[in-house]
Amino acid sequence: MKTIEQLRIEVEQEIIGLKYPSHPSDLYAPIDYILGIGGKRMRPILLLLAHQLYNKDFSQALMPSVAIEVFHNFTLLHDDIMDKAPLRRGNDTVHEKWNNNVAILSGDAMLIQSYQYFYDLDAKVLKEVLSVFNQAALQVCEGQQYDMDFEIQAEVSMDSYLKMIEYKTAILLAASLKIGAIIGGAPTKETDLLYSFGRDIGIAFQLKDDLLDAFGDQKIFGKRVGGDIISNKKTCLYLQALERSDKSTKMELVNLYSSSNVDVLTKVERVKEIYTHLNIPAVTNELIDKYYNKAMESLSLIGGDKTELVRFAEMLKSREN
Repeated sequence: MKTIEQLRIEVEQEIIGLKYPSHPSDLYAPIDYILGIGGKRMRPILLLLAHQLYNKDFSQALMPSVAIEVFHNFTLLHDDIMDKAPLRRGNDTVHEKWNNNVAILSGDAMLIQSYQYFYDLDAKVLKEVLSVFNQAALQVCEGQQYDMDFEIQAEVSMDSYLKMIEYKTAILLAASLKIGAIIGGAPTKETDLLYSFGRDIGIAFQLKDDLLDAFGDQKIFGKRVGGDIISNKKTCLYLQALERSDKSTKMELVNLYSSSNVDVLTKVERVKEIYTHLNIPAVTNELIDKYYNKAMESLSLIGGDKTELVRFAEMLKSREN
């Protein structure tokens, strides 16, 4: 049974080995760039961790794991344009380094490539794998649309927000685990349990991301701290703050999110002050614990050596970047 660190090396070697045409350079250079600036490689590692529960020879699963990572990075190229994000993993985003049109087209090419990396799968599992992947890919798009819809909606419920992050973030983690298990020959009941584990740990991961966006160390986090506040994103922190505010604080928070005349740094600091006063970091950590525990309940129903999956979940829960 290989460790998370060993599997990360395997994935990195496969990604480094990807070859792109030299022309047109503005199509392929951004792909090489975004894949080359690192990342946690969570999704491909999860795919391989699930696979080796049932089959230690993961040679058939390596390229599908790369497919998942290429697809994930395709979504980042497009998301960063929509969010007007200047940084990704501590580096310039593709649309900042090149331009929006280049980022859109390179992302489109990555989507096509992700499907190509499934081609060598055995025909017995290919249809099922692509069914899981297609459903997840569409739900990621739905999640992104919900996220954009929230920006212009006056009110957003916590239930709606949790559904959005389930689709936008958690579903691809869940699908990665399920695909790995399918390729490995797992019974359907256990592929479904791994999917549930991935979904709930993915929700916990995104909630932690929301928390780090406001209260993380930018040097460690790799993205601009306060970016969600600057972009007026209605994250779980914002929604919980509205629920817990008195009338005047709620009005101030809504005004901070709707005004374009407030200095950015002043806005971030004042919103964080409100969050801290309302004990929002602690409340968010309780919610993270809730989904983490649900994930671990699903994992407990699966046999085999789950040491590395448990480690993975614990690392996501305690991460600082």
